[in-house]
Amino acid sequence: MVFTERRGARVLNVRAMAIGLAVTVIVVDQATKAMARGNLEDVVNLTSFIALRLGFNPGVTFGLFAGSGDMGRWVLSIVSLLIIAVLSIWAWRTRRPLLAAGLSLMVGGALGNLLDRLRFGHVTDFIDLHWGDMHWPTFNLADAAIVCGIGLLLLASRSGAEPGTSSPTIEPTVR
Repeated sequence: MVFTERRGARVLNVRAMAIGLAVTVIVVDQATKAMARGNLEDVVNLTSFIALRLGFNPGVTFGLFAGSGDMGRWVLSIVSLLIIAVLSIWAWRTRRPLLAAGLSLMVGGALGNLLDRLRFGHVTDFIDLHWGDMHWPTFNLADAAIVCGIGLLLLASRSGAEPGTSSPTIEPTVR
């Protein structure tokens, strides 16, 4: 009985961490985007390679599908919701903290960008990485959270088995 209670507590702790992390990403992302929209009129150089530059992306990564209009916006939103649902279920079912953290960063980032797309018809970007005149596409904290989440997902895939199983996996298990 003690084993079952401990395992149940661990699952609850992982789930609480996952929800808290996703909510934190959404809140911080939306707050920084609001500050950027309200305060960034000119480029602000923070370092020789990082600047704050306000931009709006009606598409997805690197501006793909930017010219797809209102229909494209709704298709992208529906696809985003489906991906968010799958990642959320996976995060809910896992008992691995690293995997749950990676999935939660991805969910929080995707929801942050989805909120922008639904409210404004575009995603607010404001972080500009550059080397001289070469610029990486401008991005936001939601994008950074998604990339970090993918990194954690890759680490989790190499870090061994799901607790209570005998083989390494990142596949969701039914509970």
